[in-house]
Amino acid sequence: MAELTTFAIVLGIILAVVFAAANAYLGLKIGLTVSASIPAAVISLGVLRGIFRRKSILENNIVQTMTTAGEAVAAGAIFTLPALYMWGYIPSMATISFIVLVGGFLGVAMMVPLRRLLIVNEHETLPYPEGTACAEVLMSGDVGGKSAKMVVYGFLIGGAVKAMGDGFKWFRTEIETSILRFKNAVVGLDIFPALLGVGYIIGPRIAGQMLAGGVLAWLVLIPAISFIGAGSDAVVIPSATPIGELDAWGIWGDYIRYIGAGAVAAGGLITLGKTLPMLYHSFTATLRSLQKKDNSKVTIERTNRDIPGIWVFGMIAVLIVIIAFAPLTDVGIVGALAIAVFGFLFVTVASRIVGLVGSSSSPVSGMTIATLLIVTFVFKLTGLSGATGMIASLTVGAIVCVALAVAGDISQDLKTGYLVGGTPWKQQVAMMIGVLVSGLVIGFILSVLNESYGLGSEDLPAPKAVLMRIIVEGMMAGNLPWELIFIGVASAVVFELLGLNSLTVAVGIYLPIHVSTPIMAGGVVRWFVERVSKKDRELLKARVETGTLLASGLIAGESLVGVFIAVLIWMNVAIPENVLIENNSVPFLIFLAVMMILTWGALAAKKIPVSTSKE
Repeated sequence: MAELTTFAIVLGIILAVVFAAANAYLGLKIGLTVSASIPAAVISLGVLRGIFRRKSILENNIVQTMTTAGEAVAAGAIFTLPALYMWGYIPSMATISFIVLVGGFLGVAMMVPLRRLLIVNEHETLPYPEGTACAEVLMSGDVGGKSAKMVVYGFLIGGAVKAMGDGFKWFRTEIETSILRFKNAVVGLDIFPALLGVGYIIGPRIAGQMLAGGVLAWLVLIPAISFIGAGSDAVVIPSATPIGELDAWGIWGDYIRYIGAGAVAAGGLITLGKTLPMLYHSFTATLRSLQKKDNSKVTIERTNRDIPGIWVFGMIAVLIVIIAFAPLTDVGIVGALAIAVFGFLFVTVASRIVGLVGSSSSPVSGMTIATLLIVTFVFKLTGLSGATGMIASLTVGAIVCVALAVAGDISQDLKTGYLVGGTPWKQQVAMMIGVLVSGLVIGFILSVLNESYGLGSEDLPAPKAVLMRIIVEGMMAGNLPWELIFIGVASAVVFELLGLNSLTVAVGIYLPIHVSTPIMAGGVVRWFVERVSKKDRELLKARVETGTLLASGLIAGESLVGVFIAVLIWMNVAIPENVLIENNSVPFLIFLAVMMILTWGALAAKKIPVSTSKE
């Protein structure tokens, strides 16, 4: 069957760039990215099978493999690299592309030797949820046309709302209200369809925990600080303004963000710590498997052929040498060795963990934080300190983070290929092409977004990158407001003791409540759809999956229009500055309309067989 064809490569390149841009914007906005595999599979079915009448399922598998490369590259980049911009060090596009490309290629190369162990030998014990779900979509012969339309509808709706709100400025995209007789207690709502889509995808429980963090910050901590500092002229570090003169946004920016950063850091490390037994067993099991030699001379089937080991290990060695001596990064031999060690360790861990809990629950942030803590400490001991040391530490962390994200995603893709009969080496080559294309454009995307909105600003807060910046600064200089950081750390411990996901609640504290409320609205839509469909399992599955495709379209549409607006600003195209309609009712009604469309779209789904497998 046709597999690594020109059709598949061209469509895969286009979708890789599209989802790289969309996930970069989304991740900088809220610190989360969404899986691109199922939307990409559906779009490829709609294009290749619906338009060009091509019947090969393996071509579609190549397309979704390349697309997830764009998503993974964007995630690894936006979780770390924006910190460089916040330090005033503006990296060139070549520097960003170099960091991302070496990290992405290392992620693919380090995962290749693990494929037979994790995907084949442990097929029954490692389900790889996203990979299995994507395989079911590909094996379903009739989902291409109708399901692809749902993604397109969501894309058009999300893009239209973003264009009208932030492009033409016809209405406000953020509404806010204070609570009577409750000083500096604020509730807000961002009118962003992408956030609604994210809430639907992650579900009501996770969305609710994120909102809980927002409520704690904006209705408990901010009013408490306002009450204590009311009428006082005292200036409390790190703020340069008396507390009595600060409004809710001022208190959030000067105090709450540090508490949130401490909570996110602690939540990431707690998540990593909870998986330590799994990390240990995964690593030792992988080493034992690699030590076993099969001396039997047999012909390797097409569905079991990887890129030859000599090429894989040669690529890893060459990349490590290039990193050690490349002037673009200047991390030296110490940094290159750290990347080799932590890269191999955490890629092994990430590739197995995503097989159990899925890519969205993989502790990538925690592993990146652990890498940064150790590498920054080592650099400081070796005399590499100050701005140079911080940049070198962040660069090492960024390369490892991209490698982890890419390794986790290609693990899911290879599981999909295993289930549909794909050729592993062709998928691995396709992933590298996707990494190459995405890596070449991500530098341009970050540069444009920084010049247009400002990375780390209110428009694009880049929460994960701010966290990485705070960790490196704290290790190098030690001049952070540690009391606030430790309050956040203690809060994360409390959340864990309450049985909550500390990292999710911590992200809610760090971000404005205006972000958490639309995400919660999406979670409510998901809850309602599941509630009214729970008596029929097949109908429930069809409705949830249809809603997920529509939500994915909302995310992609809004995010890409956001990037397009940034490009227009970067090109000095005049964008309206004043909002035409100032009241809150119009944007609120528009948001309710999008909620109703998402609900109706999900409930309108009919039972569709999603797998050809027999029980």
